[in-house]
Amino acid sequence: MASRRMETKPVITCLKSLLVVYSFIFWITGAILLAVGLWGKFILGPYISLIAENSTNAPFVLIGTGSTIIIFGLFGCFATCRGSPWMLKLYAMFLSLVFLAELVAGISGFIFRHEIKGTFLRSYKEAVQNYNGQDERSLAVDNVQRSLRCCGVYNYTSWYTSVYFPVNGIPVSCCANFSDCNGQDLRNATIAPSKVHQQGCYELVTSFIETNMGIIAGVTFGIAFSQLIGMLLACCLSRFITANQYEMV
Repeated sequence: MASRRMETKPVITCLKSLLVVYSFIFWITGAILLAVGLWGKFILGPYISLIAENSTNAPFVLIGTGSTIIIFGLFGCFATCRGSPWMLKLYAMFLSLVFLAELVAGISGFIFRHEIKGTFLRSYKEAVQNYNGQDERSLAVDNVQRSLRCCGVYNYTSWYTSVYFPVNGIPVSCCANFSDCNGQDLRNATIAPSKVHQQGCYELVTSFIETNMGIIAGVTFGIAFSQLIGMLLACCLSRFITANQYEMV
């Protein structure tokens, strides 16, 4: 019996070391999700407000998920150092829930990426048609046009049918050179085309979505399947600790 305990202890020590390292990496993934959520909220806000027909809570979901993972990552380190079987089982259960959630999120995002493009087209057309230069969606359109150096949906002609054009012309955010671009030129349908960006925003934004959706889906699947390693380590460690406790009785 004593010899079996001697054989079990190195295994427990090894599993503890691996699980502490894993929990630290898991904690880092939580910090990354938190950072991505904050990035989506404050940097990608204009894109998100146009991609979604209604307001979306996606950045807040990422922020909440990242924060929860950070907390449970610390809990995993604590449970491992304590060597508590029930804590380790609880940690494994949480990892299984995270695995399922990330798997569903990754598959959904990849499958519905074309639907996202269609939603963006409808939303962006509506935002251009109803542009007034003041509300949130109008400011989002300006932000997209400035940052991507584009104009209109397919090109600058999208603005000719908007409610904004008859009085104000094409928005200043379409200007290719702001120092050589004024309101009078932008109201003139003959001169304006030479003053604004020629490429439409739809193609650029959808290209951005396609490129980044593949990366996000790949990272999500990678992180999701890494949870299986943590689940296996936590369950094995809990089993070995429990067995070792029974042998000591």
